Amino acid sequence: MTQRFYLFCIAATWLGTGFGTWSSANAVDFADDIQPILNEHCVACHGGVKQAGDLSFIHRDSALAVIEPGDVDGSYMIDRILADDESEIMPPPEHGAPLTEEKIALLKTWIEEGAKWKQSWGYEPPVTPGVPDVASPDACRQSIDRFVRSTLEEQGIQPAKDAPPHQWLRRVTLDLTGVPPTLAEVESFNQAAKERGDAAYTEKVDELLQSSGYGERWASIWLDQIRYADSRGLGLDGRRNAWKYRDWVIDSLNNDMPFDEFTIKQIAGDLLPDPSVNDFLATTASRLTQTNEEGGTDDEEFRINAVMDRVSTVWQTWQGITFGCVQCHSHPYDPIEHEEFYEFMAFFNNSVDCDLSGEEPLLSVPLANEDEERASELDRRIRSLKQSIWHQEFEAVSDDELDWKHIDSMTASATKQTKVDVEERDGRTEFYTIDTLSNGTTISLECEMPESADKLTAIRLTLLPRNPKTALADSEWGFVLSHLNAVLIGDEDAETQIEFSHVIADEPEPLKHARSSMDPKNSDGFAAFTRIHHPRVAVFLLKEPVEVPKGAKLKLDMSCRQQALGAFPLVVRRGSVDVCSDEKALLAWTDTDLKAQRDELSELSGQRRKIPSVRIPIMLERPEHLARPSHVFIRGLFLTKDQQVQPDVPNSMPPIAGEGPFNRMDLAKWLVDPSNPLTARVTVNRIWARLFGIGLVPTEEDFGSSGERPTHPELLDHLALKFQNEYDWSWKQLIRSIVLSSTYRQDAVMDPKSDLVDPQNRWLARGPRFRMPAEMVRDQALFVSGLLSPEVHGAPVHPPIPDGVWKPFQGGDKWSTPDVGDPDRYRRSIYTYTKRSIPYPMFAAFDAPSREFCTPRRLRSNTPLQALTTLNDVTFVECMQALAKKIEAMDGELEERLAKGFQLVTSRSPTSAEQKILVALYEQAKQQSEQEQDAYEAVASALLNLDEIMSK
Repeated sequence: MTQRFYLFCIAATWLGTGFGTWSSANAVDFADDIQPILNEHCVACHGGVKQAGDLSFIHRDSALAVIEPGDVDGSYMIDRILADDESEIMPPPEHGAPLTEEKIALLKTWIEEGAKWKQSWGYEPPVTPGVPDVASPDACRQSIDRFVRSTLEEQGIQPAKDAPPHQWLRRVTLDLTGVPPTLAEVESFNQAAKERGDAAYTEKVDELLQSSGYGERWASIWLDQIRYADSRGLGLDGRRNAWKYRDWVIDSLNNDMPFDEFTIKQIAGDLLPDPSVNDFLATTASRLTQTNEEGGTDDEEFRINAVMDRVSTVWQTWQGITFGCVQCHSHPYDPIEHEEFYEFMAFFNNSVDCDLSGEEPLLSVPLANEDEERASELDRRIRSLKQSIWHQEFEAVSDDELDWKHIDSMTASATKQTKVDVEERDGRTEFYTIDTLSNGTTISLECEMPESADKLTAIRLTLLPRNPKTALADSEWGFVLSHLNAVLIGDEDAETQIEFSHVIADEPEPLKHARSSMDPKNSDGFAAFTRIHHPRVAVFLLKEPVEVPKGAKLKLDMSCRQQALGAFPLVVRRGSVDVCSDEKALLAWTDTDLKAQRDELSELSGQRRKIPSVRIPIMLERPEHLARPSHVFIRGLFLTKDQQVQPDVPNSMPPIAGEGPFNRMDLAKWLVDPSNPLTARVTVNRIWARLFGIGLVPTEEDFGSSGERPTHPELLDHLALKFQNEYDWSWKQLIRSIVLSSTYRQDAVMDPKSDLVDPQNRWLARGPRFRMPAEMVRDQALFVSGLLSPEVHGAPVHPPIPDGVWKPFQGGDKWSTPDVGDPDRYRRSIYTYTKRSIPYPMFAAFDAPSREFCTPRRLRSNTPLQALTTLNDVTFVECMQALAKKIEAMDGELEERLAKGFQLVTSRSPTSAEQKILVALYEQAKQQSEQEQDAYEAVASALLNLDEIMSK
């Protein structure tokens, strides 16, 4: 019982309850001592979701309704806790056990001391801690070690000795590059460590950090967070070209891009001044949300789902806070209000993308890295010209001096089953459709030309939602005006066909080109694609002015040939017509300066198209005048909107610097601002967890009040502040300091005494030892067998998978496995095609996520499927065969060859007992088959399935 009670006290300390650590001599800390009590006993009924009696213990102002600071007797909360009547006591018996005397004493003391309220530790800014003194300072190679050893001394636990050089080398090589060292590297390092000591370790780490394998190893960790996949997820789960973003992550890590820059580019690279191709490409991080191209779905619903997923991903990835629940209600444990979710969502609500079969906006990313600089320069010049041309054109046709005349008399008709009528609304004559629309509809307008219009030079269409008042908040399906045909009907019904020279729309870079509306064979054209909130304007310029006889009529045929998701006709629903008689309008097309700019644009665009590229989805913002309004959704349902909100961050966090309105760039800078208490901590903790198997905060996904508290809070803050300040957000410098520490260099052999009280090694009394992630298990087998391809970057590959696994919903999505011997068959795991609905079986067996959502940490399992995979999977069988040939070809006698094979996979020499087992296995296998190759394969299979090589 004593031992169990001791372990319970340890667990309570880890969970942050303070049990067994508090005494009346200590000041009561709200976050450490009181908040865990409230979370356990109170917030289920008085929290962020349910607020019985309008009381919440999440927010101080609400809690003070029943708490009187400094006055225990006057605090109604204590009265209810101490009540004898079961109908009065809190918590009620049916809601849980009563508070213990210790907890009641804590609450009373806290109230007596003034009921000081502060947020959970994660919301408080990091404070630079003093580096502690320890009994053996000479054993501490980094400041990290002093924090760890100080805790071990408090617990009375002795740290392990340094690991042998070969053990540390294997550990650090796997951690930094994802594959083990070679035999030659082990031999060389053992000699260097003997001769030069710590200097050899430093040189080796610096060498490994320069390896291209570093970026490939650490990129997979980031891709888990950002939910990277090569498919769309929902519906047909079709292919998505996003692999250039994966390569960008690898390169960014290899180049040690500072994490603040890494963050800003992914959140808002498109909003940087003169962004490069890579700046735009970084924003693909937000386009990795699942989309649903299935016919008949509402693209607005799934667009909003994607936006919400971006919100949750940002909070999980950069802030370590569970934010998704705030979509429907206030946070149950943390001080985040329901409406604050939608304020944050507003940062992402004005991107151009929607949820359709096409994934626009798309960026042409050069296939060759050496073309990126040239492409970026061309793109900058093309963007500048497009903006300049559009501004001049639109200003020319919007000039107040132009004589635009409204068509106030018209009749309307439509083809198919579409019905249309005309009404006067707000002083303007408008046509509008009624009821159901038919795909392929043509709407015809017969307009009486104004008496004062003696000639016709331009036609302006103003197209609106069917219900302009409600569409601003609840958008309607948009339109695509595939073709506008115009005929002027004069005396005796004489018809003059009007020819257009140019179309000027109300945005500079639309998804659909307005000029296509001049082509009678085209299905694209001027569009509100795919939803419409605001009135949209397009001006059609005539090639030549046309004389207008008295009493003439203008007939317009608007053909709409597109539909969304196979079910929703994108038909013009409401609109009005204006005409212009002023020849100055034609200058928007005929001006010589504009013509020169258009010629230059055409030339540059041609040059850009010649650069071999792949189209990758990216983020772009809608123009300000077409911005979507953002609203609170009642209970999280997008159909029930409440008050309108502006982009902002929760009040429980430091505010964004400057004055609003804010955009994604403001958000990106806020995430890496020194005042943000979470970003550096979360990032440091993520790196620590990958190196040691568990984070300083074990709940990597939850740094809030319901997550576990840090085991070494001072160490976490120490590293977070160094990461921001001394290391300037450098991942490599942070990792370097950790892997060169005495804590990391410890032997991984378990001490029975410390393992009894610390089985998960949270106090770090030994070196890390745990099962490797899926990618490293596979890549290691390929590497030691000599099959691993050294090629970097490129489109995803399709290594062998079991028969019957590949049954995609989309018939065109083929799994084309390269032939035996083709290097693409043996690429590193990070390049394997990731399909969300059919995860790669080997990865799934070893706990890799499907990447449907952000995965802050992988939970390791231990199942028979893993052993069956490494014994029978085609890739592992080929690795076994290649390793067998490699061992057989080694120099020396049989025993020497087998020993070298063992060294190859474990980075150490076998013991005499292990050597005898290997020889016996070989002899037994040879007797059974009489084939020497079979005997070597039996040994290779055993080596590749050792527990030791599955762990690091």
